[in-house]
Amino acid sequence: MLIRPLDREALREAVSRSTPVPNCLIEPFLDPAFADEVLAAFPSFDRAMAMGKTHHTVNEFNKVQLTDASAFPAAVRRLNEALAAPAFLQTLSHAFGIPELLADEQLVGGGMHQTGPSGRLDVHVDFNLIEERGLHRRLNLLLFLNRDWKPEWGGEFELWDRDVMVRHHAVTPGFNRCVIFETSEVSFHGVTAVTCPPDRCRRSFAAYYYTTAPPPGWNGTSHTTIFKARPDERLKGSVLMPLERAQRKAAEALRSAKRRLRPR
Repeated sequence: MLIRPLDREALREAVSRSTPVPNCLIEPFLDPAFADEVLAAFPSFDRAMAMGKTHHTVNEFNKVQLTDASAFPAAVRRLNEALAAPAFLQTLSHAFGIPELLADEQLVGGGMHQTGPSGRLDVHVDFNLIEERGLHRRLNLLLFLNRDWKPEWGGEFELWDRDVMVRHHAVTPGFNRCVIFETSEVSFHGVTAVTCPPDRCRRSFAAYYYTTAPPPGWNGTSHTTIFKARPDERLKGSVLMPLERAQRKAAEALRSAKRRLRPR
């Protein structure tokens, strides 16, 4: 088996006791030999930058995503298929109490992730709905693939409280370590600054799970990713983030105006 056998009841119990949102950590997650295959299949950071979607914003920097499953190396395709297998989806549904979970065949925002030196992903909650397919986002699965990762290199996965005042978890992205957590309007999470050497990068594979039914308490509003500053990021929260939002809105308004002026 590619994913190591999971004790469904023990996993459900761990999730039920977790804070600040339902979550669990599984280590080791993959069969060790298969985990080695997946890591070996990842492209170099420079190659990934040339192939994928990159992020260079105030809140997300020096990060690249490869989301086209048809272009994945063979081992990564097998991983993606295993994470979408019916038996694994049933295990997740049982553990988190969310029936009829669906994997995203388009891997919107997911897939192979790499973050280079000086990279970061600030605290946020994720988009909550893929409107064109009517899919409500419910779970994130993050598999870390960093052998011999040193704590001083940063890149920790964080889970914060709803007010982003108290950090409940900081998980070093060690090799074959997996975090799964429920996404909601209060599931604030992020990645600390990556300070690895120039010849290293932080690698992970992300899979997101959805339901066609809305989550309990959904108010009918969809939103994109919402970032929130950490307590020690006053300048970013009060100046840089609002400035970037204003610039983005102005650019969107300009594009919309140009579309309206095009000859029909």
